[in-house]
Amino acid sequence: MEFIKIEKPRKHVALITLNRPERYNALSHQVVRELLEALDTVAGNLDTRVIVITGAGKGFCAGADLKEGFGNTNPNEKGALGVIQATYQMQKDYGGIPLKMRQIPQPIIAAVNGPAAGGGMAIALASDIRICTPTTKFNNAFIKIGIGGADMGSSYFLQKLLGSSVASEMMYTGRFMEPGEALQRGLVSRIVEGEKLLDAAFELAEQIIGTASPFALRITKEAINRVQGGLSLEESIEIENRNQVMALQTKDVQRAVMAWVQKKVPEYEDD
Repeated sequence: MEFIKIEKPRKHVALITLNRPERYNALSHQVVRELLEALDTVAGNLDTRVIVITGAGKGFCAGADLKEGFGNTNPNEKGALGVIQATYQMQKDYGGIPLKMRQIPQPIIAAVNGPAAGGGMAIALASDIRICTPTTKFNNAFIKIGIGGADMGSSYFLQKLLGSSVASEMMYTGRFMEPGEALQRGLVSRIVEGEKLLDAAFELAEQIIGTASPFALRITKEAINRVQGGLSLEESIEIENRNQVMALQTKDVQRAVMAWVQKKVPEYEDD
């Protein structure tokens, strides 16, 4: 892949880096396709228990690359699509990013190392946990370029995370949210100096890995997804009950209890 890097900086941790710093990691169609491929790759690797996603250089992601255009629309080229077909396929790929991020079993930590605009903010929103730097800014920029203010899952995630009023304000105006406000409103869980950001993300990943078995991580993310999707209290508890019954039959519970008794960190197998 040309614009996406996958690394294993720590045991059981995968780092996905948007690697187009000269364009502030803007989402060209190729970047989008490579990111989807990278997510598929790490999702299928049982050794990967937590994913960290970040951007190269000074920015997290500037959103869609507006200089690229909208795919292959030249009717004289072999295999060219019409404008509607090409744009629809491109839109499905962009929208596939937040879907895939929620569908893969591993928790995702967004280490937002700089401005996250439009699609970049959408990637941060679709992550399980967001940490940022003092120079990070978030904006739901879609409406500023003449399209709807709701794109790539932003109408779903913003309302879940910030409530209807603030979410609507951001989608209608495309205004920037500074780090202090993001922390106050719960959009991010912490603010870390830029040079320490990735280490903080890796330490958080290791804390998660040291606490939870691989199976427990997967069923916890599943429960979070299902509840966010609009389950009632009764339905939420049913999901939790099912998951706990399954978890109690795994060897991981025996390992965790024994480690707790011995005041040690549990060691889990990849399963």
